[in-house]
Amino acid sequence: MNTQSQSSVSIADIVKHVFSVILVISGIAGFYYFSVGHGDLEEVALLYRILALVFIFSLVSVMMLTTHLGRSVWGFALESRHEVRKVVWPTREETIRTTLLVFAMVFIVGLILWVLDMFLFWGVRFLTGQGG
Repeated sequence: MNTQSQSSVSIADIVKHVFSVILVISGIAGFYYFSVGHGDLEEVALLYRILALVFIFSLVSVMMLTTHLGRSVWGFALESRHEVRKVVWPTREETIRTTLLVFAMVFIVGLILWVLDMFLFWGVRFLTGQGG
């Protein structure tokens, strides 16, 4: 039997993940804790709170990129970007034609559902004796 773990998560990666979660939670808590208004300084305090939050999220992002999970997510993002470049996008005329077709079909289905609803409403009123 294989005694090695199937995943390649190291202790350092786990510590980085836990520390990242603690940093994000403390950053958000600090953002709201220091949200007390001080008159004219309120806009400046908001700027510093936002800058601190951006700094913490940047630090966490860089720290997460040094983990195995972070490297695999980054690799996935790069591969996705490469695949998006291969997509053949429709022309303007095809897009307009398809959009108009969708609008027409939505209108037709809405009309059919409205007529069906009218007949069902008429039938229920007739069966319950509430209408003439």
